[in-house]
Amino acid sequence: MTTSELVTPSFTSNIHKFSVQQYCLMHESGVFAVGDRHELINGEIREMSPIGIKHAVCVARTTRYFQIKLGDRAFVWTQNPIILNDYSQPQPDLAILKWRDDFYASALPTPDDILLIIEVADSTIAYDRDVKSPLYAANGIPEMWLFDVNQQIIEGYAQPSPSGYKRMQRYEQGDSLSINAFPEVIFNWESLF
Repeated sequence: MTTSELVTPSFTSNIHKFSVQQYCLMHESGVFAVGDRHELINGEIREMSPIGIKHAVCVARTTRYFQIKLGDRAFVWTQNPIILNDYSQPQPDLAILKWRDDFYASALPTPDDILLIIEVADSTIAYDRDVKSPLYAANGIPEMWLFDVNQQIIEGYAQPSPSGYKRMQRYEQGDSLSINAFPEVIFNWESLF
């Protein structure tokens, strides 16, 4: 047998993408252990990193500050799932949502409900920037803030498009920022870090 007669086997990778509905059924049927932290990203179930002290404190401080500054104008949804599309149910650290009197009891928030997503990162900065940010932009989330707790920098992303956010602004000590939905409400970097 010559090398030209050898047949190279064809390997195809059949990857199953889970839908949000399937993912929810897995949760309901107890596939995941209590306390497991997962999220569904583009049909893939991803294990979430443990929450460290710097991350936890930043989320707690930011949640409290947003609740005080926004009051009843918006709803602060902390470390809870949102539905972006049929194959993505991430759990951002904070989502600033349009106010609803039912506290979203009838259905999880979708892109139409979301004013701002905040991701807080210590060990997951590349994942949040390279995977989650483009996903949020492609699904029309108007704005995302990425808190880097190690460098103490906030990256603000706006103008979503199918290929990612078109505008990025970096905020450091001494800077102030505001949500596009509430430009009159000013947040100081020092209050968030």
